[in-house]
Amino acid sequence: MAGDTTTVARPYAEAAFTLARESDSLDSWSTALELLASITCNDEMAEQIANPNVPRERVRDILLDIAGSQLSAEAQNLAKLMGQNNRLFVMPEVARLFEILKTEQRGVRQVRIRSAFDIDAAQQMKLAAVLKTKLNADVELTVDIDPALIGGIEIRADDLVIDASVRGKLQKLAAELRI
Repeated sequence: MAGDTTTVARPYAEAAFTLARESDSLDSWSTALELLASITCNDEMAEQIANPNVPRERVRDILLDIAGSQLSAEAQNLAKLMGQNNRLFVMPEVARLFEILKTEQRGVRQVRIRSAFDIDAAQQMKLAAVLKTKLNADVELTVDIDPALIGGIEIRADDLVIDASVRGKLQKLAAELRI
């Protein structure tokens, strides 16, 4: 479902990013999208968004009332359009994709590292230096601890995936042995 959500959210994020870049308002758009995402993630609001018996206009109006005057006219129009198209459920993904586009414009790549064990600051700096060379861009690391990896790490940067985890190697071995 995550891929479907991203597919639905991407055109909205790209349109908002283009408008924000043209009007030199990337930071205000980030703030607006973060606000809209936090409102739509609220359990009660998410329930209303998902309820087919609640008219879209009502959900949209509730969202805009909660946001109040904190949204620009353009951000309000985005919320109205997404509400009209029954797409408010992807607002958190729109905000996430917008931030990725904003980071990429600065020439920085987001890299997510999953590790079976904690990675100290010195190791993170070494990884960042190696990835900077490999990706030919500055990198921002996000490190998550995932004991399910058993050992090793998994690195994700956009479509690039480097799986050097024990779990990944075991899965690959299991797949080869089935042949």
